[in-house]
Amino acid sequence: MILRTRRTRLRGGPLAAAVAALLVASTMTAVGAQAAGGCRVAYAVPSQWSGGFTAAVDVTNLGAPVNGWRLAWTFPSGQRVTQAWNATVTATGGQVTATNAAWNASVPTNGTVSFGFNGSWSGANTAPTGFTLNGVTCAGDAGGTPSPTGGPSTTPSTSPSPTATASPSTPPTTPPPAGNPMATVAAMQPGWNLGNTLDAIPDETAWGNPLTTQALLRHVRSQGYRSVRLPITWSNHHGPAPDYTIDAAWLGRVRQIVDWALAEDLYVMINLHHDSWQWLNTYPTDRAGVTSRYRALWTQLATTFRDHSPRLVFESINEPQFADTTDEQGDTATRDLNAEFVRLVRATGGANATRLLVLPTLHTSGEQARLDALSAGIAALHDPNLAATVHFYGWWPFSVNIAGGTRYDTSVEQDLVGTFDRLRDTFVARGIPVVIGEWALLAWDHTRPGIIERGEFLKYLEAVGYHARTRNLTTMLWDAGQFLDRTTLRWRDQRVADMIRTSWTSRSGTASSDQVYVPHTGAITGRAFTLNLNGLSFRGLWQGDTPLAAGADYTVTGTSVTLTPAALTRLVGNRAYGVDATVEARFSQGVPWKIDIISSDPPTQAAATGTTSSFTIPTRFHGDQLATMEATYADGSPAGPANWTPFKEFWGHFQPDYTADTIILKPEFFAEVNDGTVTLTFHFWSGAKTTYRITRAGTAVTGAP
Repeated sequence: MILRTRRTRLRGGPLAAAVAALLVASTMTAVGAQAAGGCRVAYAVPSQWSGGFTAAVDVTNLGAPVNGWRLAWTFPSGQRVTQAWNATVTATGGQVTATNAAWNASVPTNGTVSFGFNGSWSGANTAPTGFTLNGVTCAGDAGGTPSPTGGPSTTPSTSPSPTATASPSTPPTTPPPAGNPMATVAAMQPGWNLGNTLDAIPDETAWGNPLTTQALLRHVRSQGYRSVRLPITWSNHHGPAPDYTIDAAWLGRVRQIVDWALAEDLYVMINLHHDSWQWLNTYPTDRAGVTSRYRALWTQLATTFRDHSPRLVFESINEPQFADTTDEQGDTATRDLNAEFVRLVRATGGANATRLLVLPTLHTSGEQARLDALSAGIAALHDPNLAATVHFYGWWPFSVNIAGGTRYDTSVEQDLVGTFDRLRDTFVARGIPVVIGEWALLAWDHTRPGIIERGEFLKYLEAVGYHARTRNLTTMLWDAGQFLDRTTLRWRDQRVADMIRTSWTSRSGTASSDQVYVPHTGAITGRAFTLNLNGLSFRGLWQGDTPLAAGADYTVTGTSVTLTPAALTRLVGNRAYGVDATVEARFSQGVPWKIDIISSDPPTQAAATGTTSSFTIPTRFHGDQLATMEATYADGSPAGPANWTPFKEFWGHFQPDYTADTIILKPEFFAEVNDGTVTLTFHFWSGAKTTYRITRAGTAVTGAP
């Protein structure tokens, strides 16, 4: 991630029985699968933890060769598959079917095909005792294998609730065997970034985060995360050419954090981070110099960590970028450096001979051309232990709230689905695992509230989790301090954390909005909103522990829910400005959808004078909240920055201050505004709009409603 401000970025999973579960490796199903003449299944649980486990399944064909296979079984204890590899897995209740992937459909006589999955359990994890292959009962071996901790894999001693999180005392898991990158990357799901820390310039605390502690990493693991990515900038921590010797204290500190994370049973991914734009970007014009430095750093790192656990993963470079090059030239440079990285790491031997290595696209972009370039580069390396990585920050207008991108709409959804489909089809369907090494929204930050409306953000989080899970993509949340308060070890927004965590294993219902506005004075009428069921069933509305009365407090027509005037009148009470009550829509599973009931009046504004470096518009918000702002000249053309759209960038160009009752127009806005009159239209979440005109003359600015 490239630093933009102190904590921001630049650029631009139990499943419901009624929901078809989990897709991996390929969307292909076995068409016309042949009947098997006999089979043997070895089902093992190499690792298990509170609420979860990893299973390995070996299927041996004892009959005639088959081209296309389906293995079916029943979980006796109600377990659920949450993520699989080398097969497509679907489920209805405890009935599970695994279907071949594109590359392992053919199984000769006495041949064996293997796949695996991560699963969830509650109460017991009893192994299945019977399997069928293409409808024929397997008469060979089937049964559970004891867990590596010595305890039985079928009768866990705890029965966590569906919302329980992993305990710090969870027994260590055993990593998948070397040579199975799909299993390794699946075991890394979900992941978390220690952002703006070891990558900060010049040192660990320079960008506002505290020193990293083992307690922090233990907390991250307790929240259900299985891996951490450690972005690390090395350019300020090594000596001169030709040796580029890494500072011993810095290398020791990195190793300490790596070892802490491994001790907490986390997978760890390390990289070269901001080096990408500090010096590596000159590769096209200084190939020898950049290659020498790159070789020196990765040789030292590979040597230092050569004998570390295979749960340590290397990523060649963060967001590779190159000055004054076309995308095609950048693809070539990225391919060269990735190949050099693989060659020199493998040459150091030890665990590095089979360690998982993660290779990025140019800019870690998810565009098809960039994915194709990386796919070709991976194919040319003939190395079985590689993974691909990209970053994902969503549809840019929504990610930063510009061009009217205030809602999680079809554009945002199509961008997400399109990107994840490309990753599945280009890599996963061909047996190459994918790590989405960073994901979030660019503008989501606790220091800049309101840029992204929380309900719209929650929809995005729910969708990312679902679409990644069903395409077998491992995700690593970019957290530079905006999600987890590293001092108190508390999530800054628990609803956000809950939605992310739930999305790893199941869906949640949402609605068209998480806000219902009623007038501060005057008659109150019914208010409707639309449910997004996401395959679930609606269970009703609650206020705290009290259910609202269907028919009297609300009515339901299809997916439309209407709160009655009587219920709204009771809920708002004395109708003070702002949030007067909160109700929640509950569904058959997942996180309840909270809806704030807000009293408001239309905002009002007053005249103002100021300068291009300091101008504020007096604004009485009256309980309302600002969504976005348009700026146009007299002829209707867009005014200000990003002149391809009248809608300006929230916080970058304008900012509400609800405490001071003002809206601030930023110097960055005026930097691209011509002298003369500009009409500003402010859009509020209640649906209200205000119009305000400013006149600029040099550095002087006046304005009035």
